[in-house]
Amino acid sequence: MALLCLVATALIVYFDHDGYTDNSDGGAVDLLDAFYYATVTLSTTGYGDITPVSDAARLTNIFVITPLRVLFLIILVGTTLEVLTERTREEWRLNRWRTALREHTVVIGFGTKGRSAIQTVCATGLKKEQVVVVDPSTKVVDAATADGYAGVVGDATRSDVLLRAEVQKARQIIIATQRDDTAVLVALTARQLNRGAKIVAAVREEENAPLLRQSGADVVITSASAAGRLLGLSVLSPSAGMVLEDLIQQGSGLDIVERPVVKAEVGRGVRETDDLVVSVVRGHRVLGYDDPAIGKLQLTDRLITIVRATPNTQVAPDTKRLT
Repeated sequence: MALLCLVATALIVYFDHDGYTDNSDGGAVDLLDAFYYATVTLSTTGYGDITPVSDAARLTNIFVITPLRVLFLIILVGTTLEVLTERTREEWRLNRWRTALREHTVVIGFGTKGRSAIQTVCATGLKKEQVVVVDPSTKVVDAATADGYAGVVGDATRSDVLLRAEVQKARQIIIATQRDDTAVLVALTARQLNRGAKIVAAVREEENAPLLRQSGADVVITSASAAGRLLGLSVLSPSAGMVLEDLIQQGSGLDIVERPVVKAEVGRGVRETDDLVVSVVRGHRVLGYDDPAIGKLQLTDRLITIVRATPNTQVAPDTKRLT
């Protein structure tokens, strides 16, 4: 719009160039002189070397060029104020949520995997205000903020970017990058900044999973192998494939839930509980439901059970829906 005002002023002056005089050389005003006059006039510099001398040129300056000058200044000043205000507002917003963030979730990569992961976590009751998305793409981060999440643009392999996401205060970190080597570097950096956070990462190739665990990831999901196994299972048994896909889809059909053992269940066997138990978490071990080592349930055990999904409801604080 500012450029349009400049061109319009220059053309107006050029079409009435006989009404202007160039005091520097006394010659006629040409197209270059018209653009020069428009520039110094709209910017309110006003050197005075080119001036309107005819009545028509002076009236044009009063009723046409002066409003264009005002519009030109409004555009420049208004744009500058808008940018400064937006930056100030954005900086204030970032400082506000950074100060309030505690025990939040950081998602590295907001592609298909990252988006699905955080939607599943939020379905269990996590508020969107407690999620920070880190991605190198500005458009991706803008989409995340439009969905209600906080966003940080940058390379997550850099510690300064993760510090902007307050990863040192995070409770859990989800790494869903496009490349396995990037995931390894992110896990290393995140683990150095936060020793206690739970880090869950996805890799494409199964051979990279051990390296990612050595880099600090607590849980590593091999996306390519998992999809391949689900495809193979669906070939052998389409119904089994549908059930398994239903289990990993939050809020529909059946859900896998991890919950603590209640007092009424202490001393009982796995098959004596009311729920369908598939595994028992005892300490750092995950025992199958038919493992003889389970014996009787203990109060410190946790049960992984299959329950009917309850969409749009929050689970108990000490219960986790699993995918």
